[in-house]
Amino acid sequence: MANRTEAGFADFGASAGSSARPSVQARGAGSLGERFARVRSLTLELAANLSDADASLQSMPDASPAKWHLAHSTWFFETFVLRDFVPGHRPFDGRFQFLYNSYYEAEGARIARPARGLLSRPSLDEIRAYRAHIDAEVAAALDDLPAQAQELVALGCHHEEQHQELLLTDLLHLFAQNPLSPAVWPPSQRRAQPAPAPLVWIEGREGPAEIGHDGRGFAFDCEGPRHKVWLSRHALADRLITNGEWRAFIEAGGHGEAKFWLSDGWSWRRDNAIEAPLYWRRDESGKWSHQFGLDGLTALDDADPVQHVSYYEADAYARWAGARLPTEAEWESAAEGFDATSGNFLDHGHAVRAAPAGAGSGLRQMFGDLWQWTGSAYLAYPGFRPAAGAVGEYNGKFMANQFVLRGGSCATPRGHARASYRNFFYPHQRWQFTGVRLARDL
Repeated sequence: MANRTEAGFADFGASAGSSARPSVQARGAGSLGERFARVRSLTLELAANLSDADASLQSMPDASPAKWHLAHSTWFFETFVLRDFVPGHRPFDGRFQFLYNSYYEAEGARIARPARGLLSRPSLDEIRAYRAHIDAEVAAALDDLPAQAQELVALGCHHEEQHQELLLTDLLHLFAQNPLSPAVWPPSQRRAQPAPAPLVWIEGREGPAEIGHDGRGFAFDCEGPRHKVWLSRHALADRLITNGEWRAFIEAGGHGEAKFWLSDGWSWRRDNAIEAPLYWRRDESGKWSHQFGLDGLTALDDADPVQHVSYYEADAYARWAGARLPTEAEWESAAEGFDATSGNFLDHGHAVRAAPAGAGSGLRQMFGDLWQWTGSAYLAYPGFRPAAGAVGEYNGKFMANQFVLRGGSCATPRGHARASYRNFFYPHQRWQFTGVRLARDL
């Protein structure tokens, strides 16, 4: 994305380069080689049930075909590691440089992003063969690579994890266009959950605070430098907003009142006939009764957190509720004491679905389940400098007209998110696993 779609998680997007200097064994147990193998195998696992047709289609310009994700993440390793650091490396296919470069101007011409869905060839099997070939070359060279190249392998693993989430969100959008409502995988057995208790407001830190990555472990360049901010007295809601609460917003007429919407948001709502979150579906009586997900069409559970909403929608809901969206500084200061690996994240064999908050006290759902919109524009921190060369094109050049999201989602690989992680999207985008946490001034 030119947001998290390809830059994000920067490409999430989404959620592929950075000035970060990770340790070779950044995040996770085991050696860099073990981490590389684990990340690469998960991508194949996520795409295992796809046909060539499934993997070739592109449902909108913001999304990319599954084949493209599989190939582009491989292109990263071939280009920035094998080509630049392994003497005698021969390109797997010289045409792939053009086909699978995303947005790196320093790497030359590339196929236009909206045209990625026209690539019926190479086939899915050929892309899998490409992955296998590059995996073997990287594994064979890994121990002899200089530190700079090993850092790029670590970076490439984080980059591929962003594309794992993008792969899922793009597949969800693609399958949602099919009137047959096909599932990417079978639905998991779930029982309806009771409605959660009313929101509880948890007072946040007040006064001077520091945010941004502290230099320990891996981070993307846009997460730093660490710097001081001032936090006014405020509180955060203890959990995410639910489908039932969003339904009340619609039924009370708030969704259709211009006074709750930003001007651009109201125009977007009107021009695109927005009536509800992206994947909600009506029954024959006109009631919002179902939701489409990676597990197909299922009953809309009012206890689940509302998802696939844009910044415009999230902001309008917050105004209707007499609240606002948190700033990224408020969110990060609240999240620093939490285990960023313990939420509802993507694992091998894991069903991707946001879950209710459940019983408990204090802040919940800070990590996992859904990316949380903040009211903060995606801008450079004081002292930010992008890395030199092509990998420096990863995040910094997208710092315009986008908003920051925090916390990760059920489609984010476990261990990928952290308190300082900054995802970013344009305010109208909602095909990612995005949700809403409220804040208010005290």
